[in-house]
Amino acid sequence: MSMVFDCAVADQRADGLAAAAGATRAGQLVVLPTDTVYGIGCDAFNAESVVALLAAKGRGPDMPVGVLVGSWATLDGLVMTVPPQARALVEAFWPGDLSIVLPHAPSLAWDLGRTGGTVMLRMPLHPVALELLREVGPMAVSSANRTGNPTPVDAAGAREQLGDSVTVYLEAGPCGDPVPSSIVDLTGDEPVLLREGAVSSAAIAEALGGPIRVGR
Repeated sequence: MSMVFDCAVADQRADGLAAAAGATRAGQLVVLPTDTVYGIGCDAFNAESVVALLAAKGRGPDMPVGVLVGSWATLDGLVMTVPPQARALVEAFWPGDLSIVLPHAPSLAWDLGRTGGTVMLRMPLHPVALELLREVGPMAVSSANRTGNPTPVDAAGAREQLGDSVTVYLEAGPCGDPVPSSIVDLTGDEPVLLREGAVSSAAIAEALGGPIRVGR
């Protein structure tokens, strides 16, 4: 049976974070708040957990999972190289609402779906998420909804869709309008804005010092 913790209550927050960390290390799924939407997450390096996450959402490996990190420094260990454009975006928007796609380090033993050798990374601006990430390390995280259904604005809404497929739900109140992160692809010769979300294309272009192409 799932456990639900109200992170607005100090004792429950501590107990909930401990339970979520334990569940993550055990290969189980957790729901956590972020600064954009509530997410369903697991240990990024546990391939079976990622498969379970995709199954809980009702989708396959053709829609791979992004990775949340708890610090800037984690980025260096997950990708082949960190180009100057990535550094500029990290300094401007992390922690925050921008996801960056880069070639992942080939030595990493993970399977996030059919990523084509890339990984989408973000550092969220939410104290509960950051505390959990700093405890357990990088987590594979996707929006906490069944594919095709509305993204819930709180953990209770996520539980209605995901049920007991998730071991721990961390409730931190409504996230407001569920606006997704913006996504910038830095795997090619020039940056490409794959999705304009919470961070505007103008703000991204300003951080990069030049225009950004939109599209795939």
